[in-house]
Amino acid sequence: MSLRGRLFRKESRDRYIERDNRFEKTISGGDLIALGIGAVIGTGIFILPGTVAATKAGPAIILSFVVAAIVCSVAAMCYAEFSSALPVAGSAYSYGNVIFGELIGWILGWALILEYVLAVAAVSTGWSAYFSSFISGFGIHIPQALSGPFDPAHGTYINIVAVIIVCLIAFFLSKGLKSSIRINNIMVVVKIAIIVLFLIVGAFYVKPTNWHPFLPFGVKGMFQGASTVFFAYLGFDAVSSSAAEVKNPDRNMPFGIIGTLIIATILYIGVSIVLTGMIPFTKLNVADPVAFALQSVNQNWMAGLLSLGALAGMTTMMVTMIYSSSRLVYSTGRDGLLPKTLGEVSAKNHSPLHAMTIVTIVIAILGGLVPLDQLTNLVNIGTLIAFIVVSFGIIPLRKRKDIPNHGFKVPFYPVLPIISGLLCIFLMTTLSAETWIASLVWFAFGLLIYFTYGIHHSQLAQKDDSQ
Repeated sequence: MSLRGRLFRKESRDRYIERDNRFEKTISGGDLIALGIGAVIGTGIFILPGTVAATKAGPAIILSFVVAAIVCSVAAMCYAEFSSALPVAGSAYSYGNVIFGELIGWILGWALILEYVLAVAAVSTGWSAYFSSFISGFGIHIPQALSGPFDPAHGTYINIVAVIIVCLIAFFLSKGLKSSIRINNIMVVVKIAIIVLFLIVGAFYVKPTNWHPFLPFGVKGMFQGASTVFFAYLGFDAVSSSAAEVKNPDRNMPFGIIGTLIIATILYIGVSIVLTGMIPFTKLNVADPVAFALQSVNQNWMAGLLSLGALAGMTTMMVTMIYSSSRLVYSTGRDGLLPKTLGEVSAKNHSPLHAMTIVTIVIAILGGLVPLDQLTNLVNIGTLIAFIVVSFGIIPLRKRKDIPNHGFKVPFYPVLPIISGLLCIFLMTTLSAETWIASLVWFAFGLLIYFTYGIHHSQLAQKDDSQ
């Protein structure tokens, strides 16, 4: 077989479904929405509406979230169709393998590994900061040496709380999905309840005059705000990683993905309306604008509850992303592109324990030892690459007669998938040069692994050799 033939050999939908039958189908549509909300709604909901309103959009931040949601919803519909047609583990990685071939699938998988692992590592450090602040109220303090990344010059050697929370979440996930999903669902309810409570309390202090002028930075500012807050919606794609463990996936996968986006949009818009109505947008460029707004109207008790909501939000985000990244790494092991032991599933817990262990170790090292301030921008580029391929991939997917789809289909085909792909390309052009350079280094490393290991050990290579 020619090199081109080897690089673009395609996996079979039926083979994937057969291999993924080792998973237990326990996840419902409601569980999927909870996983999605867990990933999408984090501490950003208490920060972004304020800071972006103050610096870019003014009260029109409300419309910025609407525009961002519309853009995101088109990509979400593309994911919904793929997950309905291909109910397998691995999300965009597996979609790429089936539709475009092994090399494209690997590049997507490598991009998503970057997205999930960095996102969890960054959030674990945020969780550590909130937790340390919370216990300091009881006079308990983490020793400085154990409170930050490896930086002897500043007296820190490891962020021990970040390491512990990542290991705890992975431990619960490894014991089985049912109990982990139940805990996640409870925390999502707590998080949403605190957000709704803020909306109710804050509504009593809204002054319509604070919404004037509504477009202080003009329409351009509103669109700049939209391009910034677009990244707040990222995370719903992680839901598609769970397809192999979902009951009735052709109905529940689209329900979970699109439902996540609708609920997240309502919450973001609600917070934006109340926040910009409570105090003038010019005062919101602070580290924690929602807490600042509540304190300005003497509602300190509610500001305290926000810390609990932030902790719950970060915990559910880590649950979804650790779960999704373990299924992604499992998928690469299942296909032989990484060592096959990563593609094994525990007969007892129906969980890919080896993949979970590797993911946990990497995230714990990053969260505990490495400063992540600059690396988190790489999360966005990895996500957008996946969005682009999934969006344009709808076109060849529809042409595949061997892939039946009795579930959701993107409306206005092929216009919406093309628009989705082009919008994501545009958003990639807004990312910094540093982000592009760092991502090129990451992908070069990924291609090195593929050409030295994956191309020779893949299931498809073994299939070709046996013929």
